[in-house]
Amino acid sequence: MNVRDPFNIRGLNRDPTANWRPKRNTTAHDTSNITTTLQNVIRTAAAETERLRDKASEVLEASTSLLPTTNTPTNTTEIRFSSEPGVGDQEEEDMSSFSIPKNVPSFSNPQRQYEDRLWAAATNKNSKPGNILSGVQDIISGGNRAALPMYKDKPYMYPPGRGGYGGGGGGLRPRRKRTLGLLLLVVAGLVWWSGVFSGEQEGAVVSRWGWWGQDTGRSRANWLKRRERVVEAMELSWDAYERYAWGMDEFHPESKTGKQMVPKGLGWIIIDSLDTLMLMNLTSRLSHAREWLAKDLTWEQDEYVNTFETTIRMLGGLLSAHYLSTTFPQLAPISDDDPGKPGEDLYLEKAKDLADRLMAAFDSPSGIPYASVNLKEFKGIISHADSGASSTAETTTLQLEFKYLAKLTGEKDFWDKAEKVIQLVDDNGAQDGLVPIFIFATTGKFHGENIRLGSRGDSYYEYLIKQYLQTNKKEPIYQEMWDEALQGVRKHLITYTEPSQFTIIGERPSGLSNELSPKMDHLVCFMPGTIALAATGGLTEKEARGLPTWTDKNEADMQLARELMHTCWGMYKYMATGLAAEITYFNLPKEPLPASAPHQAPAEFDPDPEAEWRKDFDVKPQDSHNLQRPETVESLFYMWRITGEEKYRDWGWEMFKSFMNYTAVEDGGGFTSLSNANIIPPRTRDNMESFWLAETLKYFYLLFSPNDLLPLDKIVFNTEAHPFPRFDMGPLFSTGWKRKPRDAAGKLVE
Repeated sequence: MNVRDPFNIRGLNRDPTANWRPKRNTTAHDTSNITTTLQNVIRTAAAETERLRDKASEVLEASTSLLPTTNTPTNTTEIRFSSEPGVGDQEEEDMSSFSIPKNVPSFSNPQRQYEDRLWAAATNKNSKPGNILSGVQDIISGGNRAALPMYKDKPYMYPPGRGGYGGGGGGLRPRRKRTLGLLLLVVAGLVWWSGVFSGEQEGAVVSRWGWWGQDTGRSRANWLKRRERVVEAMELSWDAYERYAWGMDEFHPESKTGKQMVPKGLGWIIIDSLDTLMLMNLTSRLSHAREWLAKDLTWEQDEYVNTFETTIRMLGGLLSAHYLSTTFPQLAPISDDDPGKPGEDLYLEKAKDLADRLMAAFDSPSGIPYASVNLKEFKGIISHADSGASSTAETTTLQLEFKYLAKLTGEKDFWDKAEKVIQLVDDNGAQDGLVPIFIFATTGKFHGENIRLGSRGDSYYEYLIKQYLQTNKKEPIYQEMWDEALQGVRKHLITYTEPSQFTIIGERPSGLSNELSPKMDHLVCFMPGTIALAATGGLTEKEARGLPTWTDKNEADMQLARELMHTCWGMYKYMATGLAAEITYFNLPKEPLPASAPHQAPAEFDPDPEAEWRKDFDVKPQDSHNLQRPETVESLFYMWRITGEEKYRDWGWEMFKSFMNYTAVEDGGGFTSLSNANIIPPRTRDNMESFWLAETLKYFYLLFSPNDLLPLDKIVFNTEAHPFPRFDMGPLFSTGWKRKPRDAAGKLVE
């Protein structure tokens, strides 16, 4: 199998009879006889098919008429697309009968049971390797974990589960073929055996996704129709969670179960998804989520939660829901949100209640926040790992959320305590702006010398430039710190692979004066988009180049962003499934090249499994898992918006199709992460991450949307993809601190 085109997508774009022609060594008499026989068989099969279709329609109509009408949910719909001339006609035709259940869960409702049977019957149960649903759904995984992972905190892996082919455990036995299927198989066999037609018909993916492989490259892509495919993926994901794990913090789509992180739940998936539901205008689903929020969510729980994760997901999700519902009321409109209604400030009230509890994290001797907080006791607790040190990224990725809340409420303490953290970190005088990945909450001093832009380091750099943009560029101290750090990245971490000279960001696990590691987390792929955002301030590249502030440095930064984006895309192209590994290693020269070295990576990724470029990449078995992460599509979104180069959208579409092909779960299960993405079929983990809904699908949706939806020069996304508005600080708020003097290397000058 060609691992670069495992689904034979190119074959889908061809006329299925294009290569059928009589064999030259077949006599006309034999051909005529065989053809006549085949025509009779085919006519019989066609007639039988028509009879069965009519019978099925009668049964369906009869069963529908028996359903009670009084309790039928109003939001049960069937997706149909009207036919219109122009681009996408074939796509509309293929999607015309794609139906999915959309009910709010009601397990006793006959309509729900009817839809369950209909949906199960419509699902292809006999998928083969290469099918969009093959392998990843065939075996129920038993992955048990105590809690959701801290995905920005550290890369992690799980022992291979029982999911997927070859994953151990008993697989599901293939179901018996239907009579009609056998008949058609016999017909196909006769066609092949007889030699009436020569040449090989190119293989096709047997898929329930009617739009699969419709892009021929001969016409302009219809991005709004592609965006609708993303909405359908969101609907499938949400409906599976809603049906099987409603209110739970974890969802295991293959086993169709859920689990709480704390006894009463934290709303981990529901709150993280609110703004995605709004953007996609999924009103009925948002109404159900909002109802749960109002009636069932409570922060009054005697439980410890991670300060960082709870801030970016829960506080960030509530604040962005407040922003979108008040600024864009036409998105998934709900009357309870209207001005003057009792629920007008529901999202903000819940956010304020949570933030008051999280503020206990800042009550440390140094002001560096503790790793965890007890919600009921308003008490912070030191980390139980890493010698008691907090993650540097975790302590410095709270500022966008608390600053926006301060602006909304006027409570200055939110602002001051969050911003004080950045001063404490900067006062350590990190060399060339590159901070170690651990810091003590007790002393405010760094722990160790490990420098990386992956786990535990990444979002520190992200929030430097985003704080500058959040306050409408009125805090130049953060731009200065970003520029210093990016220069440090060029000096110490940027290098080039061999033999193909891809640009990578390595790590210095033992400090800047020691060896460069060729390891690159998938998390690092946030950098291309962030570099481009910083270079243009959210304007398009063309607009930014016309400003008097545009410099050669900005030009060089955009080039670096393009090169890193290319490498991150290569991390996807390298894998058998087309879905990147958690960690990729690269082949470097014995003496790594400096950032200033001449280099030129190949413009395209040759699909040949033995292609030269593949020698530059190395994925170790323990790192081959794919966790539905958003960083690469996030950067594709920024790169498309800023450069206008359509290839970034094309890459995103290819990536989206890989997710659909290899992570979809049968029987309405939604989508799962993978424990091994480098084999076909892949091995599955039986877990749907909340950021699949909050980030990955959201960024796909925005990538395929018009550019005036959440324009980058008007908003900032937090590290969990929750949008906040840019704002002026006003007289109440200020930066409130100045940097200490330092030398050319960034070290403090006494």
